[in-house]
Amino acid sequence: MAITYLIKFDVVPEQRDRFLSLLNGVLDAMRSEPMFHQAVLHQDPESKNRFMLYETWESHEDVLSVQLNRPYREAYHQALPELLREERDISIWEPLRADMQQR
Repeated sequence: MAITYLIKFDVVPEQRDRFLSLLNGVLDAMRSEPMFHQAVLHQDPESKNRFMLYETWESHEDVLSVQLNRPYREAYHQALPELLREERDISIWEPLRADMQQR
């Protein structure tokens, strides 16, 4: 069953560009993973240093045992303590329904 992660970040203002560069590298790489469904990065309209990442994967077990250990994530994970003002807020959700406009 697919699983969705909602991750909130409060980034140190001086580290914003570095954070986005590292995260964009991870997002670009994970796009080609076979268990990946989607990811959407949001910015808080009231604070340019607060972000929310919504990402959906096929399997929670795969994320824990395989995806989190991918080499392309290493620099990003190591840098997080310097980039963030506080720990990430991570919650896990199970999708029930998805609606998208057909164009």
